[in-house]
Amino acid sequence: MRIGLLHPGAMGAAVGACFTACGHTVSWVNQGRSPLSQERAARAGLLACADLEQLTQGADLIISLCPPHAATTVASAVALTGYAGKYLEANAIAPSKLAAIDALLSEHPIHLIDGCIIGGPVWPDERPASTTTLHLSGPGSGAIAALLAGSPLHANHLSDQPGEASALKMVFAAFSKGSAALTAEILNVAEQYGVREALSTQLGQQTTAQWQHSLASTASKAWRFKGEMQEISETFDAVGAEPGFHQAAAAVYQKLSDYKDWETKPDLSSLLASLANGNAQKPT
Repeated sequence: MRIGLLHPGAMGAAVGACFTACGHTVSWVNQGRSPLSQERAARAGLLACADLEQLTQGADLIISLCPPHAATTVASAVALTGYAGKYLEANAIAPSKLAAIDALLSEHPIHLIDGCIIGGPVWPDERPASTTTLHLSGPGSGAIAALLAGSPLHANHLSDQPGEASALKMVFAAFSKGSAALTAEILNVAEQYGVREALSTQLGQQTTAQWQHSLASTASKAWRFKGEMQEISETFDAVGAEPGFHQAAAAVYQKLSDYKDWETKPDLSSLLASLANGNAQKPT
């Protein structure tokens, strides 16, 4: 199958590699992308295209993997090229946004498939440290799952009901990334009250190390997690659940957004200072 991939970052390049390893031809638009993105694309065996029109021409499937805030813009741009085929919306977006994108694409001969990825990047040439799954839902999603047979990227056909894959991503990330924001803010507050060392003793060495590792690792992705928390908040609000938990988590990640894609691990004191920025003066 001929696949167009928009716009592969660390996760997208690994996804593209898994599809190419299964015998599919995967293309991407390489104009304006960073040297690191170019390097990952080369490793994944992705074919370079000059622009979006060239990418969509002759493609059987377009996969959208981008920050949540850009999902609608990317879908609209694809529709404007005259593309006619399958469109895998694999971003971390609320079911309501998925429905809006579906309505947008339905004005064109484009068939939407709902997808989400849970887990980290997996490459065919590496032994995966953990399981990563592409969950799929909506009519025709079973056929997409079959394209990855034998791949380290597991494909799971949830159902033929669009929105289920997006909802699964939202509730999973609500816990995994939402709890990481909570523990980060707990460390911040403990630091400001002068009881962080006492908290560490109470938590124990293993839990303390986990919290600090989580803070450093999520800081590099905080710029993207902020938007994901906003999508989760909308998902909760749509069914009458409390949206405030993840609105607050979005604010936490906003404070860490300057650490985007760090190459040198930031020290704990710097991370805590960023979290404290804008807070009230130290309590007495």
